[in-house]
Amino acid sequence: MSTPSRPLLLALALAACGHSGSAPAQLDTIKLPPGFTIAVYADVPAARSMTLGPDGTVYVGTRADDKVYAVRDRDGDHKAESVTVIAEGLDTPNGVAYRDGALYIAEISRVLRIDGVDAVTRPVEPAVVRDDFPGDEHHGWKYLRFGPDGKLYVPVGAPCNICERDDERYSSIMRMNPDGTGLEVFASGIRNTVGFDWHPDTKDMWFTDNGRDELADDRPGDELNRAPKPGMHFGFPYCHQGDIVDPEFGAGRKCDEFTPPVQVLGSHVAALGVRFYDGEMFPAAYRGHVFIAEHGSWNRADPLGYRVMLVRLDGARATSYEVFAEGWLQGGDRDGNSSGSADAWGRPVDVLVMPDGALLVSDDAAGKLYRIAYAR
Repeated sequence: MSTPSRPLLLALALAACGHSGSAPAQLDTIKLPPGFTIAVYADVPAARSMTLGPDGTVYVGTRADDKVYAVRDRDGDHKAESVTVIAEGLDTPNGVAYRDGALYIAEISRVLRIDGVDAVTRPVEPAVVRDDFPGDEHHGWKYLRFGPDGKLYVPVGAPCNICERDDERYSSIMRMNPDGTGLEVFASGIRNTVGFDWHPDTKDMWFTDNGRDELADDRPGDELNRAPKPGMHFGFPYCHQGDIVDPEFGAGRKCDEFTPPVQVLGSHVAALGVRFYDGEMFPAAYRGHVFIAEHGSWNRADPLGYRVMLVRLDGARATSYEVFAEGWLQGGDRDGNSSGSADAWGRPVDVLVMPDGALLVSDDAAGKLYRIAYAR
């Protein structure tokens, strides 16, 4: 594959180092459907995954940084007044999840917990919940969410681009009790998921998965998958996007052995955070459908992603895959045709529905949280 353009390499370098870009001046480049607006909610260096506390505090994990932040809008003006470091010195604390007054944090090989986090205003030492997850850095950063069953879901990515491992924990989503006991594999055949959510009515899990590299520019696509029960296998490393048998590991296998994706996403778009919209602010046409943050390709000849997408559903079937917010990538089109150099000034990571129905988007390249609102 061709190497990324120089401006894109700069954006990737900024993201890796956790530096802020010039997002506020460029926010007017973001295109949204009519009636929607976007504004900076908070400056959070290297902002990645988000979770919400009952008082409206947004807790934010990081990957390029070693910190976890509490972001608070006390006066209700839709812009945070305080961004506080509540834990530091951690190993890639990407994932965060809130439950019963405690914040759970996912490092590469450990899950930690800060008790009484609502009152924390300075860095504290978290307690260790479990410390025996694989320590591989490759796809080792983790997402973290509590499911409707009260269990904590923790993914373990493949420690490679494409490989097969005997350890069943790799390429899976696992789950355990809040105290770290009862760890088990929930779903397998998943290369690397950094985002999942549960349908507000059926309570089925839906998750994104990043497709393998070094196959082609335009295949395979990333995936939006549905796991309504434990024990399902989604194909990795044997089959990709439901219909591409892997040339190295797929010999003797058929894609119909595995669960196909609900929606094939763009190739190499790095689909990460995913949320069902269950708020009241946006028009009814958005409710019950899926928002996905696409972080953006890193080695595609024409960069693709760097946007927030909307997947509309009819039950368990996807009916459309469409752009909701774009403009973090300048110089390319929606299909990844750049016609020259492309400049990515931001990279969406996660999405979060706020209590008032607004949608927060984190951006680890620009170091921002954005608030997308709809004016009735």
